[in-house]
Amino acid sequence: MNNLDLLVIFLFVGSILFIGFRKVSRTESSYLVADRQTGFLALTATLAMTEFNTATLVAFSSLAYLAGFWGVMLPPIFLIGLLFYALTVAKKWKSFNGLSVAAFFTQKYGKKIGRFATLTLFTSTACFSAAYIKSLVVIFHPFFPTCSEWALSGTIVFLTFLISMRGGLLSIIYTDILSFIVTFAFFPLMAFFSWKASEKTVPSWELFQSGSAEVPFVYLISLVILTMFTYILAPSSGQKIFAAKTERIAYLSMLSSAVLVFLLYECAVLSAAYLNHTGTILDNPEHALSYILNNFLPNGLRGLGYSVLFAASATTLIGVWSAMTSMIVGDFFIGESSKKTTRCVLITLCIAACSYLLSNLFIDKIFNKIILANIPIAALSFALLAGFYWKRASKGGAYCSILAGLFCGVGSYLYFGEQRGYTVYWSMIGIPLIFLSGILGSYLLPDIEQEVC
Repeated sequence: MNNLDLLVIFLFVGSILFIGFRKVSRTESSYLVADRQTGFLALTATLAMTEFNTATLVAFSSLAYLAGFWGVMLPPIFLIGLLFYALTVAKKWKSFNGLSVAAFFTQKYGKKIGRFATLTLFTSTACFSAAYIKSLVVIFHPFFPTCSEWALSGTIVFLTFLISMRGGLLSIIYTDILSFIVTFAFFPLMAFFSWKASEKTVPSWELFQSGSAEVPFVYLISLVILTMFTYILAPSSGQKIFAAKTERIAYLSMLSSAVLVFLLYECAVLSAAYLNHTGTILDNPEHALSYILNNFLPNGLRGLGYSVLFAASATTLIGVWSAMTSMIVGDFFIGESSKKTTRCVLITLCIAACSYLLSNLFIDKIFNKIILANIPIAALSFALLAGFYWKRASKGGAYCSILAGLFCGVGSYLYFGEQRGYTVYWSMIGIPLIFLSGILGSYLLPDIEQEVC
Protein backbone atom coordinates (compact mmCIF):
# COMPACT_ATOMS: atom_id res chain seq x y z
CA MET A 1 0.00 0.00 0.00
CA ASN A 2 1.09 3.57 -0.56
CA ASN A 3 0.53 6.57 1.68
CA LEU A 4 -2.86 7.38 0.10
CA ASP A 5 -4.16 3.88 0.88
CA LEU A 6 -2.95 4.13 4.46
CA LEU A 7 -4.56 7.55 4.84
CA VAL A 8 -7.91 6.24 3.57
CA ILE A 9 -7.73 3.29 5.97
CA PHE A 10 -6.87 5.56 8.88
CA LEU A 11 -9.73 7.98 8.11
CA PHE A 12 -12.40 5.33 7.52
CA VAL A 13 -11.52 3.03 10.40
CA GLY A 14 -11.10 6.11 12.59
CA SER A 15 -14.62 7.23 11.61
CA ILE A 16 -16.06 3.82 12.50
CA LEU A 17 -14.31 3.89 15.87
CA PHE A 18 -15.44 7.48 16.53
CA ILE A 19 -19.10 6.77 15.73
CA GLY A 20 -19.13 3.57 17.76
CA PHE A 21 -17.33 5.01 20.76
CA ARG A 22 -19.43 8.18 20.71
CA LYS A 23 -22.72 6.33 21.23
CA VAL A 24 -23.45 5.59 24.87
CA SER A 25 -26.16 3.29 26.21
CA ARG A 26 -27.33 4.21 29.69
CA THR A 27 -29.45 1.12 30.30
CA GLU A 28 -29.23 -2.57 29.53
CA SER A 29 -32.28 -2.36 27.26
CA SER A 30 -30.54 0.27 25.17
CA TYR A 31 -27.30 -1.73 25.13
CA LEU A 32 -28.93 -5.00 24.03
CA VAL A 33 -31.95 -4.03 21.87
CA ALA A 34 -31.53 -0.27 21.18
CA ASP A 35 -34.73 0.45 23.13
CA ARG A 36 -36.68 -1.36 20.36
CA GLN A 37 -37.02 1.87 18.34
CA THR A 38 -35.06 1.13 15.15
CA GLY A 39 -36.66 2.37 11.92
CA PHE A 40 -36.76 0.84 8.44
CA LEU A 41 -33.64 2.35 6.87
CA ALA A 42 -31.42 1.82 9.90
CA LEU A 43 -32.68 -1.73 10.40
CA THR A 44 -32.19 -2.59 6.72
CA ALA A 45 -28.60 -1.32 6.80
CA THR A 46 -27.70 -3.15 9.99
CA LEU A 47 -29.33 -6.41 8.87
CA ALA A 48 -27.48 -6.24 5.55
CA MET A 49 -24.15 -5.70 7.28
CA THR A 50 -24.93 -8.53 9.70
CA GLU A 51 -25.21 -11.04 6.85
CA PHE A 52 -22.43 -9.53 4.72
CA ASN A 53 -19.14 -10.58 6.29
CA THR A 54 -15.57 -11.37 5.31
CA ALA A 55 -15.80 -15.04 6.30
CA THR A 56 -18.40 -15.68 3.61
CA LEU A 57 -16.64 -13.25 1.26
CA VAL A 58 -13.37 -15.17 1.53
CA ALA A 59 -15.19 -18.48 1.09
CA PHE A 60 -17.31 -17.38 -1.89
CA SER A 61 -14.36 -15.63 -3.55
CA SER A 62 -12.19 -18.73 -3.23
CA LEU A 63 -14.92 -20.93 -4.73
CA ALA A 64 -15.55 -18.44 -7.55
CA TYR A 65 -11.80 -18.31 -8.25
CA LEU A 66 -11.88 -22.10 -8.69
CA ALA A 67 -15.22 -22.32 -10.53
CA GLY A 68 -15.08 -19.14 -12.61
CA PHE A 69 -18.38 -17.61 -13.65
CA TRP A 70 -20.29 -20.57 -12.21
CA GLY A 71 -19.57 -18.81 -8.92
CA VAL A 72 -22.53 -16.49 -9.55
CA MET A 73 -24.67 -19.42 -8.38
CA LEU A 74 -23.37 -18.96 -4.81
CA PRO A 75 -25.07 -15.68 -3.73
CA PRO A 76 -28.61 -17.01 -4.39
CA ILE A 77 -27.98 -19.22 -1.35
CA PHE A 78 -28.25 -16.11 0.81
CA LEU A 79 -31.06 -14.56 -1.21
CA ILE A 80 -33.31 -17.59 -0.78
CA GLY A 81 -32.29 -18.14 2.83
CA LEU A 82 -32.97 -14.56 3.90
CA LEU A 83 -36.23 -14.36 1.94
CA PHE A 84 -37.35 -17.52 3.75
CA TYR A 85 -36.45 -15.80 7.03
CA ALA A 86 -38.52 -12.75 6.13
CA LEU A 87 -41.56 -14.77 5.06
CA THR A 88 -41.59 -17.22 7.96
CA VAL A 89 -40.15 -15.72 11.15
CA ALA A 90 -39.41 -11.97 10.84
CA LYS A 91 -42.82 -10.90 12.17
CA LYS A 92 -42.95 -13.82 14.59
CA TRP A 93 -39.65 -12.86 16.19
CA LYS A 94 -40.74 -9.25 16.59
CA SER A 95 -44.03 -10.42 18.09
CA PHE A 96 -42.06 -12.51 20.60
CA ASN A 97 -39.85 -9.45 21.29
CA GLY A 98 -37.49 -11.11 23.75
CA LEU A 99 -33.86 -10.44 24.59
CA SER A 100 -32.52 -13.42 22.65
CA VAL A 101 -33.78 -16.10 20.27
CA ALA A 102 -32.85 -18.80 22.80
CA ALA A 103 -35.39 -17.40 25.27
CA PHE A 104 -38.21 -18.52 22.96
CA PHE A 105 -37.39 -22.18 23.56
CA THR A 106 -37.53 -21.70 27.33
CA GLN A 107 -40.92 -20.01 27.07
CA LYS A 108 -42.36 -22.60 24.68
CA TYR A 109 -40.79 -25.87 25.84
CA GLY A 110 -39.40 -25.25 29.32
CA LYS A 111 -36.00 -24.71 30.94
CA LYS A 112 -34.28 -27.91 29.81
CA ILE A 113 -34.81 -27.38 26.10
CA GLY A 114 -34.28 -23.66 26.63
CA ARG A 115 -30.88 -24.21 28.22
CA PHE A 116 -29.94 -26.65 25.46
CA ALA A 117 -30.91 -24.03 22.85
CA THR A 118 -28.82 -21.41 24.65
CA LEU A 119 -25.79 -23.70 24.84
CA THR A 120 -26.20 -24.77 21.21
CA LEU A 121 -26.65 -21.30 19.78
CA PHE A 122 -23.93 -19.84 21.99
CA THR A 123 -21.37 -22.49 20.99
CA SER A 124 -22.16 -22.27 17.28
CA THR A 125 -22.12 -18.48 17.33
CA ALA A 126 -18.74 -18.55 19.08
CA CYS A 127 -17.41 -20.61 16.15
CA PHE A 128 -18.86 -18.09 13.70
CA SER A 129 -17.19 -15.16 15.47
CA ALA A 130 -13.85 -17.01 15.45
CA ALA A 131 -14.26 -17.59 11.69
CA TYR A 132 -14.87 -13.87 11.13
CA ILE A 133 -11.66 -13.01 12.96
CA LYS A 134 -9.73 -15.64 11.01
CA SER A 135 -11.03 -14.29 7.70
CA LEU A 136 -9.69 -10.83 8.51
CA VAL A 137 -6.32 -12.33 9.41
CA VAL A 138 -6.25 -14.13 6.03
CA ILE A 139 -6.95 -10.85 4.24
CA PHE A 140 -4.61 -8.57 6.17
CA HIS A 141 -1.69 -10.89 6.96
CA PRO A 142 0.01 -10.51 3.53
CA PHE A 143 0.49 -6.83 4.34
CA PHE A 144 1.87 -7.52 7.81
CA PRO A 145 4.08 -10.54 7.04
CA THR A 146 6.33 -10.02 10.06
CA CYS A 147 3.33 -9.83 12.42
CA SER A 148 2.21 -13.13 13.94
CA GLU A 149 -1.39 -14.23 13.47
CA TRP A 150 -1.89 -14.06 17.25
CA ALA A 151 -0.79 -10.42 17.32
CA LEU A 152 -2.77 -9.42 14.23
CA SER A 153 -5.97 -11.13 15.39
CA GLY A 154 -5.50 -9.57 18.84
CA THR A 155 -5.35 -6.10 17.29
CA ILE A 156 -8.49 -6.81 15.25
CA VAL A 157 -10.39 -8.03 18.32
CA PHE A 158 -9.29 -5.03 20.39
CA LEU A 159 -10.38 -2.46 17.78
CA THR A 160 -13.67 -4.28 17.23
CA PHE A 161 -14.44 -4.37 20.94
CA LEU A 162 -13.79 -0.61 21.20
CA ILE A 163 -16.54 0.07 18.66
CA SER A 164 -19.32 -1.40 20.80
CA MET A 165 -17.87 -1.02 24.29
CA ARG A 166 -19.98 1.97 25.31
CA GLY A 167 -23.07 1.80 23.12
CA GLY A 168 -23.76 -1.88 22.50
CA LEU A 169 -26.40 -2.39 19.79
CA LEU A 170 -26.81 1.38 19.40
CA SER A 171 -23.16 1.65 18.36
CA ILE A 172 -23.51 -1.34 16.06
CA ILE A 173 -26.50 0.13 14.22
CA TYR A 174 -24.91 3.54 13.68
CA THR A 175 -21.60 2.12 12.48
CA ASP A 176 -23.49 -0.29 10.23
CA ILE A 177 -25.21 2.62 8.50
CA LEU A 178 -21.89 4.21 7.50
CA SER A 179 -20.37 0.83 6.61
CA PHE A 180 -23.35 -0.06 4.43
CA ILE A 181 -23.21 3.16 2.41
CA VAL A 182 -19.49 2.83 1.67
CA THR A 183 -19.71 -0.95 1.08
CA PHE A 184 -22.49 -0.60 -1.47
CA ALA A 185 -20.44 2.02 -3.33
CA PHE A 186 -17.20 0.02 -3.26
CA PHE A 187 -18.07 -3.51 -4.40
CA PRO A 188 -19.49 -2.58 -7.84
CA LEU A 189 -16.25 -0.64 -8.39
CA MET A 190 -14.17 -3.69 -7.45
CA ALA A 191 -16.13 -5.80 -9.95
CA PHE A 192 -15.58 -3.14 -12.62
CA PHE A 193 -11.79 -3.03 -12.16
CA SER A 194 -11.64 -6.84 -12.11
CA TRP A 195 -13.53 -6.85 -15.39
CA LYS A 196 -11.02 -4.40 -16.85
CA ALA A 197 -8.09 -6.55 -15.66
CA SER A 198 -9.56 -9.55 -17.49
CA GLU A 199 -9.51 -7.51 -20.73
CA LYS A 200 -13.25 -6.88 -20.52
CA THR A 201 -14.30 -10.51 -20.86
CA VAL A 202 -17.96 -11.13 -21.58
CA PRO A 203 -19.06 -14.43 -19.95
CA SER A 204 -20.33 -17.08 -22.34
CA TRP A 205 -22.43 -20.17 -21.65
CA GLU A 206 -19.34 -22.36 -22.02
CA LEU A 207 -17.38 -20.29 -19.48
CA PHE A 208 -20.34 -20.33 -17.11
CA GLN A 209 -20.97 -24.08 -17.30
CA SER A 210 -17.32 -25.16 -17.18
CA GLY A 211 -17.00 -24.45 -13.45
CA SER A 212 -19.87 -26.67 -12.33
CA ALA A 213 -17.48 -29.53 -11.62
CA GLU A 214 -15.75 -27.45 -8.92
CA VAL A 215 -19.02 -26.53 -7.20
CA PRO A 216 -21.65 -29.17 -8.10
CA PHE A 217 -25.26 -28.03 -8.42
CA VAL A 218 -26.44 -30.59 -5.86
CA TYR A 219 -23.97 -29.08 -3.37
CA LEU A 220 -25.47 -25.62 -3.98
CA ILE A 221 -28.98 -26.99 -3.38
CA SER A 222 -27.84 -28.55 -0.11
CA LEU A 223 -26.46 -25.18 1.06
CA VAL A 224 -29.71 -23.45 0.12
CA ILE A 225 -31.70 -25.91 2.26
CA LEU A 226 -29.30 -25.63 5.19
CA THR A 227 -29.29 -21.83 5.00
CA MET A 228 -33.08 -21.70 5.01
CA PHE A 229 -33.38 -23.81 8.15
CA THR A 230 -30.46 -22.34 10.09
CA TYR A 231 -30.71 -18.60 9.40
CA ILE A 232 -34.17 -18.51 10.96
CA LEU A 233 -32.35 -19.17 14.25
CA ALA A 234 -29.50 -16.68 13.76
CA PRO A 235 -29.04 -14.96 17.16
CA SER A 236 -27.59 -11.73 15.74
CA SER A 237 -30.40 -11.26 13.19
CA GLY A 238 -33.00 -12.09 15.81
CA GLN A 239 -31.61 -9.55 18.23
CA LYS A 240 -31.80 -6.82 15.57
CA ILE A 241 -35.36 -7.83 14.73
CA PHE A 242 -36.17 -7.31 18.43
CA ALA A 243 -34.79 -3.77 18.04
CA ALA A 244 -37.31 -2.90 15.29
CA LYS A 245 -40.13 -0.47 16.00
CA THR A 246 -42.86 -2.67 14.49
CA GLU A 247 -43.47 -6.09 12.95
CA ARG A 248 -43.97 -4.49 9.54
CA ILE A 249 -40.59 -2.75 9.72
CA ALA A 250 -38.95 -6.03 10.73
CA TYR A 251 -40.52 -7.84 7.77
CA LEU A 252 -39.78 -5.20 5.13
CA SER A 253 -36.23 -4.63 6.36
CA MET A 254 -35.40 -8.33 6.14
CA LEU A 255 -36.86 -8.53 2.62
CA SER A 256 -34.82 -5.52 1.53
CA SER A 257 -31.60 -6.71 3.14
CA ALA A 258 -31.95 -10.10 1.41
CA VAL A 259 -31.79 -8.43 -2.01
CA LEU A 260 -28.98 -6.06 -1.01
CA VAL A 261 -26.80 -8.80 0.45
CA PHE A 262 -27.35 -10.88 -2.69
CA LEU A 263 -26.14 -8.00 -4.90
CA LEU A 264 -23.04 -7.38 -2.78
CA TYR A 265 -21.99 -11.03 -2.85
CA GLU A 266 -22.58 -11.16 -6.61
CA CYS A 267 -20.13 -8.29 -7.08
CA ALA A 268 -17.56 -10.17 -5.01
CA VAL A 269 -17.89 -13.50 -6.85
CA LEU A 270 -17.85 -11.76 -10.24
CA SER A 271 -14.56 -10.14 -9.26
CA ALA A 272 -13.10 -13.54 -8.34
CA ALA A 273 -14.48 -15.06 -11.56
CA TYR A 274 -12.68 -12.43 -13.61
CA LEU A 275 -9.51 -13.19 -11.65
CA ASN A 276 -9.92 -16.82 -12.69
CA HIS A 277 -10.18 -15.75 -16.33
CA THR A 278 -6.89 -13.80 -16.16
CA GLY A 279 -5.07 -17.10 -15.61
CA THR A 280 -3.58 -16.00 -12.29
CA ILE A 281 -2.29 -18.94 -10.23
CA LEU A 282 -2.70 -18.68 -6.45
CA ASP A 283 -1.18 -21.04 -3.91
CA ASN A 284 -4.25 -20.63 -1.70
CA PRO A 285 -7.68 -19.84 -3.24
CA GLU A 286 -8.65 -18.04 -0.02
CA HIS A 287 -6.22 -15.27 -1.04
CA ALA A 288 -8.28 -14.41 -4.16
CA LEU A 289 -9.89 -11.37 -2.55
CA SER A 290 -6.56 -10.04 -1.28
CA TYR A 291 -4.99 -10.49 -4.72
CA ILE A 292 -7.80 -8.52 -6.40
CA LEU A 293 -7.50 -5.65 -3.94
CA ASN A 294 -3.72 -5.49 -4.23
CA ASN A 295 -3.37 -5.87 -7.99
CA PHE A 296 -6.51 -4.63 -9.72
CA LEU A 297 -7.51 -1.50 -7.78
CA PRO A 298 -5.95 1.98 -8.07
CA ASN A 299 -4.31 3.82 -5.18
CA GLY A 300 -6.79 5.08 -2.63
CA LEU A 301 -9.53 2.71 -3.72
CA ARG A 302 -7.33 -0.16 -2.55
CA GLY A 303 -7.17 1.38 0.92
CA LEU A 304 -10.92 1.94 0.88
CA GLY A 305 -11.38 -1.74 0.00
CA TYR A 306 -9.43 -2.92 3.01
CA SER A 307 -11.31 -0.45 5.19
CA VAL A 308 -14.64 -1.77 3.94
CA LEU A 309 -13.59 -5.36 4.58
CA PHE A 310 -12.57 -4.50 8.13
CA ALA A 311 -15.85 -2.68 8.72
CA ALA A 312 -17.94 -5.49 7.19
CA SER A 313 -16.42 -8.12 9.44
CA ALA A 314 -16.08 -5.94 12.52
CA THR A 315 -19.73 -4.89 12.51
CA THR A 316 -20.83 -8.49 11.96
CA LEU A 317 -18.50 -9.61 14.73
CA ILE A 318 -19.75 -7.15 17.32
CA GLY A 319 -23.32 -8.00 16.32
CA VAL A 320 -22.57 -11.64 17.10
CA TRP A 321 -20.93 -10.72 20.42
CA SER A 322 -23.94 -8.59 21.31
CA ALA A 323 -26.32 -11.48 20.55
CA MET A 324 -24.22 -13.84 22.68
CA THR A 325 -24.32 -11.33 25.54
CA SER A 326 -28.10 -11.14 25.19
CA MET A 327 -28.36 -14.92 25.45
CA ILE A 328 -26.40 -14.96 28.69
CA VAL A 329 -28.33 -12.06 30.22
CA GLY A 330 -31.69 -13.36 29.01
CA ASP A 331 -31.16 -16.99 30.09
CA PHE A 332 -29.09 -16.70 33.26
CA PHE A 333 -30.28 -13.36 34.67
CA ILE A 334 -34.02 -13.71 34.05
CA GLY A 335 -35.97 -11.07 35.92
CA GLU A 336 -32.79 -9.36 37.08
CA SER A 337 -32.75 -6.41 34.69
CA SER A 338 -29.98 -3.93 35.34
CA LYS A 339 -30.17 -0.19 34.84
CA LYS A 340 -26.43 -0.11 34.12
CA THR A 341 -24.45 -1.60 31.25
CA THR A 342 -21.39 -2.71 33.24
CA ARG A 343 -22.47 -6.35 33.32
CA CYS A 344 -23.01 -6.44 29.54
CA VAL A 345 -19.64 -4.82 28.84
CA LEU A 346 -17.79 -7.36 30.98
CA ILE A 347 -19.65 -10.30 29.41
CA THR A 348 -18.88 -8.97 25.91
CA LEU A 349 -15.20 -8.61 26.84
CA CYS A 350 -15.05 -12.24 27.95
CA ILE A 351 -16.76 -13.36 24.74
CA ALA A 352 -14.28 -11.36 22.66
CA ALA A 353 -11.37 -13.05 24.46
CA CYS A 354 -12.85 -16.51 23.82
CA SER A 355 -13.40 -15.67 20.13
CA TYR A 356 -9.77 -14.60 19.89
CA LEU A 357 -8.55 -17.92 21.29
CA LEU A 358 -10.87 -19.99 19.11
CA SER A 359 -9.81 -18.19 15.92
CA ASN A 360 -6.17 -19.11 16.53
CA LEU A 361 -6.64 -22.63 17.92
CA PHE A 362 -9.64 -24.03 16.05
CA ILE A 363 -10.28 -22.37 12.68
CA ASP A 364 -8.38 -23.60 9.62
CA LYS A 365 -10.68 -23.83 6.59
CA ILE A 366 -13.12 -21.00 7.20
CA PHE A 367 -16.14 -22.05 5.13
CA ASN A 368 -15.99 -25.68 6.27
CA LYS A 369 -16.00 -24.68 9.93
CA ILE A 370 -18.94 -22.31 9.41
CA ILE A 371 -21.02 -25.08 7.86
CA LEU A 372 -20.01 -27.57 10.54
CA ALA A 373 -21.07 -25.19 13.31
CA ASN A 374 -24.59 -25.17 11.84
CA ILE A 375 -25.29 -28.83 12.70
CA PRO A 376 -26.76 -28.20 16.17
CA ILE A 377 -28.59 -25.09 14.92
CA ALA A 378 -30.37 -27.03 12.18
CA ALA A 379 -31.46 -29.53 14.83
CA LEU A 380 -33.57 -26.78 16.43
CA SER A 381 -35.40 -25.83 13.21
CA PHE A 382 -38.54 -27.92 13.79
CA ALA A 383 -38.87 -26.79 17.39
CA LEU A 384 -38.75 -23.17 16.25
CA LEU A 385 -41.14 -23.28 13.29
CA ALA A 386 -43.57 -25.65 15.03
CA GLY A 387 -43.45 -23.44 18.10
CA PHE A 388 -44.53 -20.49 15.98
CA TYR A 389 -47.08 -22.20 13.74
CA TRP A 390 -48.34 -25.49 15.23
CA LYS A 391 -50.34 -25.65 18.45
CA ARG A 392 -49.76 -29.40 18.86
CA ALA A 393 -45.96 -29.01 19.01
CA SER A 394 -44.83 -30.64 22.26
CA LYS A 395 -41.72 -31.03 24.36
CA GLY A 396 -41.54 -34.68 23.31
CA GLY A 397 -41.67 -33.67 19.65
CA ALA A 398 -38.96 -31.06 20.21
CA TYR A 399 -36.70 -33.63 21.89
CA CYS A 400 -37.23 -36.16 19.07
CA SER A 401 -36.49 -33.60 16.36
CA ILE A 402 -33.36 -32.34 18.10
CA LEU A 403 -31.98 -35.85 18.57
CA ALA A 404 -32.74 -36.71 14.93
CA GLY A 405 -31.05 -33.52 13.77
CA LEU A 406 -27.89 -34.13 15.78
CA PHE A 407 -27.73 -37.76 14.69
CA CYS A 408 -28.11 -36.93 10.99
CA GLY A 409 -25.75 -33.96 11.01
CA VAL A 410 -22.95 -35.54 13.02
CA GLY A 411 -23.48 -38.94 11.39
CA SER A 412 -23.26 -37.49 7.88
CA TYR A 413 -20.10 -35.59 8.75
CA LEU A 414 -18.37 -38.60 10.33
CA TYR A 415 -19.40 -41.10 7.66
CA PHE A 416 -19.16 -39.08 4.44
CA GLY A 417 -16.78 -36.28 5.48
CA GLU A 418 -16.14 -32.95 3.77
CA GLN A 419 -14.53 -34.48 0.69
CA ARG A 420 -17.56 -36.66 -0.07
CA GLY A 421 -20.11 -33.90 0.32
CA TYR A 422 -21.73 -34.70 3.66
CA THR A 423 -23.90 -31.57 3.39
CA VAL A 424 -25.91 -33.19 0.58
CA TYR A 425 -26.91 -36.15 2.74
CA TRP A 426 -27.37 -33.98 5.82
CA SER A 427 -29.75 -31.57 4.04
CA MET A 428 -31.62 -33.98 1.78
CA ILE A 429 -32.19 -36.64 4.44
CA GLY A 430 -31.52 -34.90 7.75
CA ILE A 431 -33.82 -31.86 7.44
CA PRO A 432 -36.92 -33.90 6.41
CA LEU A 433 -36.14 -36.40 9.18
CA ILE A 434 -35.96 -33.58 11.75
CA PHE A 435 -39.48 -32.47 10.85
CA LEU A 436 -40.88 -36.01 10.54
CA SER A 437 -39.47 -36.92 13.97
CA GLY A 438 -40.86 -33.74 15.48
CA ILE A 439 -44.34 -34.32 14.07
CA LEU A 440 -44.49 -37.98 15.15
CA GLY A 441 -43.03 -37.12 18.55
CA SER A 442 -45.62 -34.41 19.10
CA TYR A 443 -48.47 -36.83 18.34
CA LEU A 444 -47.05 -39.72 20.34
CA LEU A 445 -45.72 -37.64 23.24
CA PRO A 446 -48.15 -34.72 23.63
CA ASP A 447 -47.92 -32.24 26.46
CA ILE A 448 -50.27 -32.83 29.38
CA GLU A 449 -52.29 -29.71 28.55
CA GLN A 450 -52.91 -31.01 25.03
CA GLU A 451 -54.02 -34.40 26.35
CA VAL A 452 -56.61 -32.72 28.60
CA CYS A 453 -57.93 -30.74 25.63
